[in-house]
Amino acid sequence: MKEAYSRLLNVLRQGNPAVLCTRKTGNGRTIKWVLSRPGDPAEKEADFMEYYKPEERLIILGGGHVSWPLALFGAECGFAVTVVDDRPSFANRDRFPKARQILCESFERCFDKLHVTSNDYVAVVTRGHRYDMDCLRKLLSGREPTYVGMMGSKRRVAGVRELLLSEGYKKEAIDRIHMPIGLSIGALSPAEIAVSILAEMIQKRRDTVSAFKMPAADADFRVLERLAEESEPYAVATVLSARGSTPRRSGAKMIIYQEGRIYGSIGGGCAEAQVIREALKYIGTGRYTIMTVDMTKDVSEEDAMVCGGVMDVLIEGTSD
Repeated sequence: MKEAYSRLLNVLRQGNPAVLCTRKTGNGRTIKWVLSRPGDPAEKEADFMEYYKPEERLIILGGGHVSWPLALFGAECGFAVTVVDDRPSFANRDRFPKARQILCESFERCFDKLHVTSNDYVAVVTRGHRYDMDCLRKLLSGREPTYVGMMGSKRRVAGVRELLLSEGYKKEAIDRIHMPIGLSIGALSPAEIAVSILAEMIQKRRDTVSAFKMPAADADFRVLERLAEESEPYAVATVLSARGSTPRRSGAKMIIYQEGRIYGSIGGGCAEAQVIREALKYIGTGRYTIMTVDMTKDVSEEDAMVCGGVMDVLIEGTSD
């Protein structure tokens, strides 16, 4: 398994989509391989397929009060966070410990280092109108990210739209900028505003599909990285399908170790506890099982679950 997950990450880190294929064998084991081309004939040999988009980067342009919680929450939601600010007192590791990258650079020159792609999510939250405009001009002149949002009042937003139109930028591209940034939830504090921004980004994330024209896996790249490096015995649980109201969707993964320790999650609660107990039996065997987790029990039952769906979970154990 380790080699397959390493290959998967290599393809994704090059900015390409990938599909992780799994085939059941006659001796109770699984075989995995990675494809990077939609419609590859080798897909037909797989029993299960997980479709992955490249890791999504959250670029935060500005290191002020909203940026701090946005970087923190964004990292916890699985974004690879990059923070840009031209002030050393704001662009530093002490302030943004969860950020993957921190650039102390001007907002005009930083784009030469960022290399913005279509997989990126960009929050323009600088300290001033001039810097916001520098960022928007660069973003509108290059490859369009999945999401761009700018903070500002309705009056300020109207002025920005008018100015960008007068400078010749395309109306369709301007209209795709989320201005003002974030969902309208009545947010006031920096943390609340960060939640509204991240909620809008997640809404956009879940609206998109992979390049394979299939729903993208519910991926946590930190779990994938652990699977590509782990050397101690474990079992991995993967949600194959989810029907109804379930806490996680297809592709969510959790690693289970011999003493019951876990990394990642397939939703928590009683459902996860059931999977952990079953997974412990498969560590060191190199074998697999498929477990159906039914969360539709009557709410009066003692172990009733808060969700009302059904998950099929693939459990695979490493060999001794």
